[in-house]
Amino acid sequence: MTTLDDENTGNLGPLLDDLESAAPRLSRFILASKVPAKRRQVVIKSTVERTTALLYQRGAIPDELARLVDLVTVRNYLDQASLSALIRNLYPATKVDNDAIFKVVGALGHGQLKPALPLQSLLLRWLVMVYHLLENPGILTQAYGTSAVPSPSADNTTLALSRQTGNDPPLTGLLRVFKNYYPEIIVGKATKGRASAFKHPDLQWRERLDEIQHQHHETRDNGGSRNGFSVNHALSQKMGAKPSLLPAVYTQHAHEDSVTLEEIDGPDTFVENLDKIELPTQLVAVLADPLLQKLLLLRPDSESFSRISNWVTACMGDVASGDGDLSLLLDIVDVVHDYTASTKVLPPLLLSFFSFLFSVWNGSDKRDVVLETLSFAPLMDFDKLYKSIFEPFEASVLDNAAESQTSLLKFYTLLLQRWTTIMQAAEDLDTLPGGAVTQLVTHVNKLTLTLSQTSPTTATYLTILDFYECSAAILAKPNLLQHVEITTPPALLVYIMHFSPSLIVVSRLCGLLAIYKRAFEALRAPLPTSQSRGLTQHENEQINTLNSFLMDICNCLWRGRAFATSDVNSQGCLIPQSLVPVLVRYLGRIDSKLSLGSVFGVSHSPVLSLRTISYIRELEDGEQEVIRDRHAGPVTQHSLGQLAHRGGLQISWQEYRSGLLRYLETKGFTGIPELMYNTMKNLMKARHQ
Repeated sequence: MTTLDDENTGNLGPLLDDLESAAPRLSRFILASKVPAKRRQVVIKSTVERTTALLYQRGAIPDELARLVDLVTVRNYLDQASLSALIRNLYPATKVDNDAIFKVVGALGHGQLKPALPLQSLLLRWLVMVYHLLENPGILTQAYGTSAVPSPSADNTTLALSRQTGNDPPLTGLLRVFKNYYPEIIVGKATKGRASAFKHPDLQWRERLDEIQHQHHETRDNGGSRNGFSVNHALSQKMGAKPSLLPAVYTQHAHEDSVTLEEIDGPDTFVENLDKIELPTQLVAVLADPLLQKLLLLRPDSESFSRISNWVTACMGDVASGDGDLSLLLDIVDVVHDYTASTKVLPPLLLSFFSFLFSVWNGSDKRDVVLETLSFAPLMDFDKLYKSIFEPFEASVLDNAAESQTSLLKFYTLLLQRWTTIMQAAEDLDTLPGGAVTQLVTHVNKLTLTLSQTSPTTATYLTILDFYECSAAILAKPNLLQHVEITTPPALLVYIMHFSPSLIVVSRLCGLLAIYKRAFEALRAPLPTSQSRGLTQHENEQINTLNSFLMDICNCLWRGRAFATSDVNSQGCLIPQSLVPVLVRYLGRIDSKLSLGSVFGVSHSPVLSLRTISYIRELEDGEQEVIRDRHAGPVTQHSLGQLAHRGGLQISWQEYRSGLLRYLETKGFTGIPELMYNTMKNLMKARHQ
């Protein structure tokens, strides 16, 4: 009899002994399953319950599975409820061998020794659910012709039943399968009309099976971490919070000269046999198996990716026909996300999946996962990509809220980063559509300008700058600049961020404009090692716009001429000139000594005044001689002269401003000094002296 210790250690053997043999007083050769219930000296119900519980917990290894299959496939005296419970919990922990399959198939049909028809139904259902674990799936094809069920008769019966029921969709679907085997029987319009797709009999059962398979293989591997050079036999990668429904890697048609992925156990054997490795039977396993991913990356094959695409297309067909729901598509997104995160590639063949997803997606479920996965979209013509993928994506995500706009902007930033990496890694940039980058920036310009007004916060401005800094990073690389046209941010956006209350925003904006200025200058003259492509017509049109940015910002920060329009290219920060007198009068009421032109300079600016007085305090604290008077601030050329006469810090106006730029650099605000050094001629010379 079984003991508590047997069950705690997961030992199925004694329980199977109890099922097969009678009470200890009887001969062990007399099977309980062959002894009528009234003659048994033990109650078998509790044994069945403990057996099914243990099967549900850890499954059956091959020897145990063989004994259980023997038990449920031959008519015996165990009651039908007990046998049904055993079949429903017949979870194999490993592959299912040919003997077990032959016994189950042989148990189907009519005959005195066959199991009852309800049990046969459960056995057939079990075959469907463990098909992906068969050691040799082709064994079912071999058994089809030898089955006790006459195949042509079954086809004719199904055909007649279909005609009687008026082309019932499930029967039509079954006839389409039969047609592959007996086309001479299934002819005419029998398979026309709507057909019902075949669903998995029990998804919860399959999920538990996957968990058991994974636990078994993890135990076999002693819990060791994978190095990426062995097959992931139990795909427990995530599909939502559930185990994966993807098939594991299995190679069915291997030959003597080939090597299967299942035989690879390390990087050495993988490299040595790279050309000999046979592709597995179900290539869709690549979406979750790192070793198969490596193989297809090193040996790309268009047919292989077509097969993967067909699997995804079939899943989309299930949803379109009503046999699946959005959760199935989101589960696939999880799998595709893991694949793209590992390979850094989203195959173009899978783009159709996202096009379909966005037609039914609510724009919020797993948004971050969808966003990151789609950011691996290939570098291709932006207009085509936008029409087929990004436009429906935007329609799903955008909901007139700033949060959705920010999510969309972060997506495009990530996409631009991926494309930059692709361009940097390319051996021949001429083969890449560099114009797609320009089109992307032009498209995002509208989004950033809208976002700056719907959510005028520092966080928003920083997110916007993230995108444009990615764009500027391309322009800062001479080889990439020769293949990407410069596109500046919208003028209104630049001025909005220039008057941001955040110093880091202003600093990053100035640094960004300095990169644009250098990029335009680089295109005006031949490069040292190759001929510059020169400026395009569009770029020539943008030069005046960029010069306006530079002049207006320098007028505000450095020249004491805020909102001036008399200088060449100056636009007065796009402030209406009718507003200037109003601002002057307002400022006069606050402090008659202040001028509108200087209040946005480095000393008076709301974002810089604290830094400037802190700089002066550091200079005063570092003086060797006694300081009799400290500067009260804000600093002006006149106040510095008066301070020196009163025994305070002695520093010229020019020294103060040059030192302030160096001080800002030490504090991490490098953008403003970078712009001034690249724009103001006197500072250009001073920096190189």
